[in-house]
Amino acid sequence: MPAAAAPIISSVQKLVLYETRARYFLVGSNHAETKYRVLKIDRTEPKDLVIIDDRHVYTQQEVRELLGRLDLGNRTKMGQKGSSGLFRAVSAFGVVGFVRFLEGYYIVLITKRRKMADIGGHAVYKIEDTNMIYIPNDSVRISHPDEARYLRIFQNVDLSSNFYFSYSYDLSHSLQYNLTVLRMPLEMLKSETTQTRQESFDIFEDEGLITQGGNGVFGISSEPYMKYVWNGELLDIIKNTVHRDWLLYIIHGFCGQSKLLIYGRPVYVTLIARRSSKFAGTRFLKRGANCEGDVANEVETEQMLCDASVMSFTAGSYSSYVQVRGSVPLYWSQDISTMMPKPPITLDQADPFAHVAALHFDQMLQRFGSPIIVLNLVKEREKRKHERILSEELVAAVTYLNQFLPPEHTIIYIPWDMAKYTKSKLCNVLDRLNVIAESVVKKTGFFVNRPDSYCSILRPDEKWNELGGCVIPTGRLQTGVLRTNCVDCLDRTNTAQFMVGKCALAYQLYSLGLIDKPNLQFDTDAVRLFEELYEDHGDTLSLQYGGSQLVHRVKTYRKIAPWTQHSKDIMQTLSRYYSNAFSDADRQDSINLFLGVFHPTEGKPHLWELPTDFYLHHKNTMRLLPTRRSYTYWWTPEVIKHLPLPYDEVICAANLKKLVVKKFHKYEEEIDIHNEFFRPYELSSFDDTFCLAMTSSARDFMPKTVGIDPSPFTVRKPDETGKSVLGNKSNREEAVLQRKTAASAPPPPSEEAVSSSSEDDSGTDREEEGSVSQRSTPVKMTDLGDSAKVTENVVQPMKEVYGINLSDGLSEEDLSIYLRFVQLGQSQHKQDKSSQQFCSRCPDGVIKFVSI
Repeated sequence: MPAAAAPIISSVQKLVLYETRARYFLVGSNHAETKYRVLKIDRTEPKDLVIIDDRHVYTQQEVRELLGRLDLGNRTKMGQKGSSGLFRAVSAFGVVGFVRFLEGYYIVLITKRRKMADIGGHAVYKIEDTNMIYIPNDSVRISHPDEARYLRIFQNVDLSSNFYFSYSYDLSHSLQYNLTVLRMPLEMLKSETTQTRQESFDIFEDEGLITQGGNGVFGISSEPYMKYVWNGELLDIIKNTVHRDWLLYIIHGFCGQSKLLIYGRPVYVTLIARRSSKFAGTRFLKRGANCEGDVANEVETEQMLCDASVMSFTAGSYSSYVQVRGSVPLYWSQDISTMMPKPPITLDQADPFAHVAALHFDQMLQRFGSPIIVLNLVKEREKRKHERILSEELVAAVTYLNQFLPPEHTIIYIPWDMAKYTKSKLCNVLDRLNVIAESVVKKTGFFVNRPDSYCSILRPDEKWNELGGCVIPTGRLQTGVLRTNCVDCLDRTNTAQFMVGKCALAYQLYSLGLIDKPNLQFDTDAVRLFEELYEDHGDTLSLQYGGSQLVHRVKTYRKIAPWTQHSKDIMQTLSRYYSNAFSDADRQDSINLFLGVFHPTEGKPHLWELPTDFYLHHKNTMRLLPTRRSYTYWWTPEVIKHLPLPYDEVICAANLKKLVVKKFHKYEEEIDIHNEFFRPYELSSFDDTFCLAMTSSARDFMPKTVGIDPSPFTVRKPDETGKSVLGNKSNREEAVLQRKTAASAPPPPSEEAVSSSSEDDSGTDREEEGSVSQRSTPVKMTDLGDSAKVTENVVQPMKEVYGINLSDGLSEEDLSIYLRFVQLGQSQHKQDKSSQQFCSRCPDGVIKFVSI
């Protein structure tokens, strides 16, 4: 049966910026280069942004003729052939936005991208490089002495570090929301199409409405959830001026995807983390919540499972589970001027009616439904009150708010002192977390887009029958969410989220008929793969907020981490302390400027002159808020009516206004995901195919000698894991070096939009991208290789990422020799000159490590 609805694919995926003295012309096309759009940007305005979108769709021939006329008309002399009037400035893959400081506007373009995940045929890209271009020409430019400093601060936000986008999949929403929108009733889609048709004045959109008989397919595009969009402020100035396809929304956080092979059947495991752009910042400078209920370090983590043998959202099997981390929703802070590793916790404002917590939980009820489960991991027993201050206040806030909620929708509060149980030799931390995880998943359920498999009837399971959530004819919905916090929401939180995610993964696999019981054990290929994804996820989020990678990992709490991990933990702690003490203030200024929290204004104090940014994030300190919420009925009335379902997913008039619904012919490029994914019009090779290059359980986790049971759910001994016999030798070595990137997958070479001025450098840039790993686990070399290759591929990552400090008596040459020593093995090192040289020059501690 043909799909009733499909996501609308953006028709602007490739861009070329052309330059004349008076204007910039931004030409955008779809990937097949069959349809084009043109933006005209005026360069004669020194401070204003003047953009014209004619909203016409051009063919390739029409665009060539247009550019030819522009070139001819802008030459200095009519008919002159020697000089050109139209210059090709840069090629790109999307517009991040427009920004102005004290002079004119800049345009920020994505010039390099890399595919990181595939969700139902919809590609998710990571930004690899950007280009920032000043719009006004030199003849009208009005210089300002502080412009360069603002530009440096803005560019301190590294857009090539964990920013993601997609042309057709809404990354700001969950999979459950996106697929629920696609399954709207047919009658409602027809009414929305009629309404949109009356409001539309776009030639291209009107052409799409001409359909024949039953070949029509509804295309749906939804407004993004702006809380998780990081370039919303940069696009705000053009939002109502240009066609929606020019608006490319980016998220910040993490995206990783791995392939689980179950007897040859590919199952994609995807992990996406969305970092909130509200009250965003660094560790000690952003704590607690602001006056609008937005909390610091708020991240929504979603794990998706899909059967990769069927690509379509309609016919395929998809499942997801969402959980949240975030700072304790109170007014609290820590003073870092004391230069202490653990500054004292201070409650900044008295909040007897839990006003800020009420705003925060109201947001969560609207997005996730009920129940909201709070897992509080901070310490409860301390000799001197530190973390316990937060526990006591949070308990009081939740108790107060629960008085007024209906009993079936109350906030569930689970306190658990994880640090205390970790120190105890009698208690297994992960066993206790597993009990909590089972309880949580049973209450919230999870999302799956197909009815229960027949195997659940053939092999009934008690746990499955107790599962919560909402069961609908087309599958299951997750209602409610787990909200986990410690003080920093980093190490303890990541381990707790992993255990809950592991429990949910078992239910997801069971719901798709891939395992016979909803249970997963440690030391299986599937759990190792999932654990690696979560460690990459934790490291990335920790670097963004805390300035270092995770200090305590899952292996730490399992008490199976190697003894060398202790020294790495110390290095990460020192790195985090250094970052918090010396670089966090500059990073916070950059985030405030990038997100539009601070707007430079002539005659007012500059960003670096402000003693604090407290007033920027707490709007009630600058003006009185128009309305004050009730102290007892603290929720939004519409939200409480539809619980346990999340109000954002309920089909109502307010939510329908957020959708754009168009009707297309079923073979139109705007809804044809088959052409978008397979791209039959371009030449491709298997080596660059993303699905073959991503981390695979068979290649990267299965034992080297495959026995009688290649199942990824079989418990392996520690010495059995490693690379399998699949693949040739050189490919295996390259995969080991590149596998553990920030997304836990060796992505294909990034696509670079090469401008006319940088064509010679493109090859070099492309080679340098994949060589540096971002993981914290040591790399095991399979072959010796030449020393130059070892130095290039391993020494640099060890220096930059793995925390080895070369100033402690280890030169770069020493480190290279040390790696050679490890590869040769203890039996051969005496016959190798360089190894002997290393032994005599290195500290005893390293020699002991090698001897063991």
